[in-house]
Amino acid sequence: MRVTIKDIAAICGVSAGTVDRALNNRTGISEKTRNKVMKIAEEMNYQPDFTARSLVMGKTMTLGVVLFDLYNRSFAQLMNAIEQKARELGYFVYITLTDKDPENERACIEYLINRKVDGIILFTVNQGEEFDAYLSRFHTPIVTIFNYVSSNWEYVGIRDRQAMKEAVDYIASKEYKRFIYVSPPLVYAGKSNIYTQEERFIGFMEGIELNNAPEPLVLKDSNYLEKLQDYSFNSAEKTAIVCSTDLYALEVMNLLKEKNIPIPEQAGVMGFDDIDMLKYISPRLTTMKYPIVQIGEKAVESIVNKIERGAYISVPLLGHEIIRGESI
Repeated sequence: MRVTIKDIAAICGVSAGTVDRALNNRTGISEKTRNKVMKIAEEMNYQPDFTARSLVMGKTMTLGVVLFDLYNRSFAQLMNAIEQKARELGYFVYITLTDKDPENERACIEYLINRKVDGIILFTVNQGEEFDAYLSRFHTPIVTIFNYVSSNWEYVGIRDRQAMKEAVDYIASKEYKRFIYVSPPLVYAGKSNIYTQEERFIGFMEGIELNNAPEPLVLKDSNYLEKLQDYSFNSAEKTAIVCSTDLYALEVMNLLKEKNIPIPEQAGVMGFDDIDMLKYISPRLTTMKYPIVQIGEKAVESIVNKIERGAYISVPLLGHEIIRGESI
């Protein structure tokens, strides 16, 4: 049987209100009484009744998170940061995974709403006015990350377009003559919310134009490795293969190694994310780093502030930097 505050009060010879003040570290009781209550609560293995507590507080002390999946190491790093910061602020986290399916995403959102989470951190594939109105119906605080929805929702992200433009500038300074861009998600342009991927592609094309580079080969679908199989690489006109995520870049590097194409002497490779496993890869991938942990932490801080104080913490777009590896 669950131990209650009244049980502890009876043993300690104090009121239930005194026990509540002690357990929640409130003022109004002596230190001697507080210590006595805490000692008895520990001995009796007291566990708070969060359901009752949520009814009193009007909160469940839970946050929902909607992500694509955890295959990408950057998503796993993000989720760790969210959970740790939430726990630090007294919240538990429900995680849901959508597999980039718009309908599944809506089911995940409704699952979280039905469990009365206090707020949702959303990495969405949905977009448009209808989806915006759909989110508004729930009257639940929402912070969007990476893929932008509208100005109605607090957004935490980076300057993806500027970051990719700087990546092209850096590569061009290394005297690469030809460019290939790899981003399979671009096949979903106009069908799904791929805001970050579109921003990176725009930045890439702006960088190509500003550096007077020749027209690049753009690979927008999942068979990009097959298309690279027949590409003619040579050291006289070095090719830079710019990938919109590190995962694509690692696949490209594996292909180049299988074909015995020297990296970077004939083909350079650049990624985007700086996932933690890169330290185990040789040659070290040149990539664009952004503060994935900070994005998770800032999203939690913003939404908790909205829940507890009525206003989001506005988060400026976060910074980025090129990690100069050995692949460019």
